[in-house]
Amino acid sequence: MPLNLPESVLSRVLLTPIEDVLLAVLRSAFPDIPIYSLIPKDPPSFPFVLVRKSRGLGDWHGDPRFIDVCLAEIQVFTQDPDGDEAGALVSEAIRVAMHEAYMTHQRIPGKGTVLRIDMVNEPRRVTDWATASGPVQYADLPAGVWRYETVYSVAVRKERTAP
Repeated sequence: MPLNLPESVLSRVLLTPIEDVLLAVLRSAFPDIPIYSLIPKDPPSFPFVLVRKSRGLGDWHGDPRFIDVCLAEIQVFTQDPDGDEAGALVSEAIRVAMHEAYMTHQRIPGKGTVLRIDMVNEPRRVTDWATASGPVQYADLPAGVWRYETVYSVAVRKERTAP
């Protein structure tokens, strides 16, 4: 569905947001787990995954019209019983899916192609949002909920269009 934005904006858009590419990568790998870029108003079922572009790195390798590079945070939320172990296992499965997307240069139709994904910080348990490196949506996790955070460097090539 086309966005209701002025032509002055749409005519200058060159790249798809990397979050959109990563959402597609992870949703294709994990169709049975809810994956979001924002936590929804209604409580999601567990486990669920949150994908956010991180601050700290933004770069265009080569011509800025074609390749976008950023840091991305992948947050995994799980719930007891065994939420801590489940968070570690889901984070590991995501690490493997991200590596596969890089190794196969996964193409997301209409969005772009994964050129490279490198893990910058390995999955780690983070107990509350006060220690998060990304946007804070609430101060503390509810009792029995676990959050794992992994940071990746991601490079995406723009979708090729016909001349």
